[in-house]
Amino acid sequence: MKMVRWLDKHLEEVLLLVMLCAMVVIMGVQITARYVFSSSLSWSEEITRFLFICSGFLSASFCVKKSASVKIDQLVQLLPGKGVHILRLVSYTIELVFFSYLIPFAWEYMMSGVKSGQLSPACGIPMYLIQSAAVISFALCVIRLIQKWIERVQIITGKRVELRED
Repeated sequence: MKMVRWLDKHLEEVLLLVMLCAMVVIMGVQITARYVFSSSLSWSEEITRFLFICSGFLSASFCVKKSASVKIDQLVQLLPGKGVHILRLVSYTIELVFFSYLIPFAWEYMMSGVKSGQLSPACGIPMYLIQSAAVISFALCVIRLIQKWIERVQIITGKRVELRED
């Protein structure tokens, strides 16, 4: 149970940090190989590109979890009583519908990669692995939004007094 709580709290951060560090190390090795040894690595740019794509999708879930979306808080804070929480609940509902809508399309796109058997040119990585980043990200967004939705409902109904860190 402790591990599940830790993953709930830190999953996106750890994965994003690992991907960023991997991109820095791989590109550092590529630069060193190119300018010091006059030899280029054929796979480094492709792996870095794939890590960048995956981190871009994963950052959507991170932003949902941290409530780091574009918003105008000054307007929302003017609402009386539980109006702020109700408006945020409406916002979470819209986002939840949006990401739930995207999952089947991302799944279909990934499955087309499975059927085609396409491999990346330099590394031979099955492309459906890279395409699965969208499915995983959208599913994580849905999970995070359900968590936030439940939290807001508890606040509105008085079952919860304070919010966890947004």
